[in-house]
Amino acid sequence: MGGEALAALHGRARKVLREAGIATPEIDARLLVEWATGTTRLDALSRPERIIPSDAVGTLDRAIERRLKGEPVYRIMGERSFYGLGFRLSPETLEPRPDTETLVDLVLPFLKQRVAENGVADVIDLGTGTGAIAIALLSQLEGLRAVGVDIAPGALAIARENALAAGVSRRFAALRSDWFAAVTGKFDLIVSNPPYIPRHVIATLDREVREHDPLLALDGGEDGLDFYKALASGSGYHLYEGGAVGVEIGAGQLPDVESIFAKHGFRLIEISRDLSGHERALLFRL
Repeated sequence: MGGEALAALHGRARKVLREAGIATPEIDARLLVEWATGTTRLDALSRPERIIPSDAVGTLDRAIERRLKGEPVYRIMGERSFYGLGFRLSPETLEPRPDTETLVDLVLPFLKQRVAENGVADVIDLGTGTGAIAIALLSQLEGLRAVGVDIAPGALAIARENALAAGVSRRFAALRSDWFAAVTGKFDLIVSNPPYIPRHVIATLDREVREHDPLLALDGGEDGLDFYKALASGSGYHLYEGGAVGVEIGAGQLPDVESIFAKHGFRLIEISRDLSGHERALLFRL
């Protein structure tokens, strides 16, 4: 069986996804075609007549079928970019999302200051998933060491692979723990993007999230605040003097999360907003 021209593949993919009611058919089609064929946007512009071999066309067709069944594009591709790095995904990890880069940006100046003062700094990422937050920080700061904590063995295996691919594996350790349960020692920064969706809301989420993101990484308990309570109560025991806690929050959760941390002696010192203008990342000091 012969191949198909690159321009025709792009057109066909867009048409099929658009007619199926996919929310972002143009973006999804471009990402899947580029992934399946190993081409770029420049190739589509400069060599639209390029013939793509039939095996790559078959890969694309299977990917489109998966997308039509509701599987997210990045799950199909098996990886997603975050903070300029590529992160492999697994069924036990969330996709790292652009909003979480807000948290990395928020805590990075604090960590740079600690490294400048002490020559080294230690960070622990609770609920690390793909390792995205810890690995992004390591990629930006030579004097940093990080521990990624997760309860899911599959997530920890992927985090180790991602650390190796990013060239920071010698400064990254993966620890299986239910939050602080198996954690020992102290750190300059505790960072987390915890599950923060109220349990009753999960059934109303988009199909792509509800059916493909791990429930453990979404369910924040009845009010969405369970894991902030665990972080606030446990963090003081694991911080060096002058240490800090950085967390991502959901829309509208700032007053509740600030109150939870205040009860355990923490003061909110900085707030960052995400790309949509929502209060997304908070930094606390004891």
